[in-house]
Amino acid sequence: MVYKGLFTGRRLSEWQVPLAVLAAAFLFNLGQGVLRPTLPLYLQQVFAANYRMVTLIPLVFGVGKWLASLPTGYLLDRLDRRGLMVGGLLVIALVDVASMLTSTYGIFLGFRALGGVGWAMFGTVATTIMVAPQAIQRRGRSVSLLMMSETLGLLLGSSAGGWVYQGIGLGAPFVGEAACMLIGAVAVGWRVAPPAASPAAPLSVTRDRRLLGEVLRTPGVLLMSVTNATLIGIQTGLLVFLYPLYLVERGGMSPETVGYLVSLSVLGRLLALWVGGSASDRWGRMRVLIPGLLAYGVLLGTLPLVTHPLWLGLWSLAIGGGAGFVGSLPTALIGDRVAPPLQGVAIGWLRTMTDSGHILGPLVLGALADAAHLSAPFLLAGALVSVLAWRCSRQVSPEQPHGTPLDAPLPTPHS
Repeated sequence: MVYKGLFTGRRLSEWQVPLAVLAAAFLFNLGQGVLRPTLPLYLQQVFAANYRMVTLIPLVFGVGKWLASLPTGYLLDRLDRRGLMVGGLLVIALVDVASMLTSTYGIFLGFRALGGVGWAMFGTVATTIMVAPQAIQRRGRSVSLLMMSETLGLLLGSSAGGWVYQGIGLGAPFVGEAACMLIGAVAVGWRVAPPAASPAAPLSVTRDRRLLGEVLRTPGVLLMSVTNATLIGIQTGLLVFLYPLYLVERGGMSPETVGYLVSLSVLGRLLALWVGGSASDRWGRMRVLIPGLLAYGVLLGTLPLVTHPLWLGLWSLAIGGGAGFVGSLPTALIGDRVAPPLQGVAIGWLRTMTDSGHILGPLVLGALADAAHLSAPFLLAGALVSVLAWRCSRQVSPEQPHGTPLDAPLPTPHS
């Protein structure tokens, strides 16, 4: 078992850094969970914000992440990883305090974009650590643990957000998130030691302008990048924004029931993340990813046929489970395929693509729902996921130029 002797001897030393990263990721998302459901209320009360002003907040946060992810990947092995993570968390804490103090919406918007930069600084390094070469035999589980920490933090924080806002005060969610960032920074600073001096990088990866090209030429990287961006776009644009509306309009649900079904979806995602990551470590990424994508696509595409509350509950749990089952696999597979000196740039690129899905998903799927019907985005999402499964299946059997199948890791280069 992976966790046998986890807290003794060598295993304790081996897991000190990942545990600190997982704790910081949980704390970040706990703070985000407290702030996210109450932020629209704060904007309306302080800035008299309309719907457009409210929806600009996640957009600029995503743009900040999008702009900063790839540069962070380039800097990852040239600067102190611990410093980057601590710096990102401290940036978010300062942004929270500054956001609470400003009375100008435009300045507030700029602060939230800067918060996205801070999250990219932390998130890119944290993901790279969890796909580290020494974790190759449990890389799927490592990435799943990171995503489970994030999901659990959001779940707990969201459940407490309304109480914090109403019971303590308007600025309390900002203070709560800033406190979580500070505690996370202490955990990272305490447990993540500065890296020891390492040999110079191979000549082929010393020129920055060539790094991304080498990453993109690695078999499977582009396909997994598109897959991850699509999954995030569906998660953000469909399951977060449109699914609650579908439950009200098509299922006739009350707000309380909608909240219950959405929480079932989150629970399904949380449970399935570990199952998918563990299965991929044992049987191979593609052997798990392809049937997972097919099942997820079927669930999304058939949701418009479901209207009964009991079946909607089962579909909510299953859709969340489908999203979680495949959620960690593109990241783990890229970690398998990319040589260690390039992993920082690869993760920066992957997060840039992920943030593109976060931005484009709500725009495209929302526009489709307005132009056609609320069922149309679910049908499109099911078709897209099924096409991705087909594309993945096309690349399993043929061997790549290196002589290894797409599902196998590349050897670490020696020169």
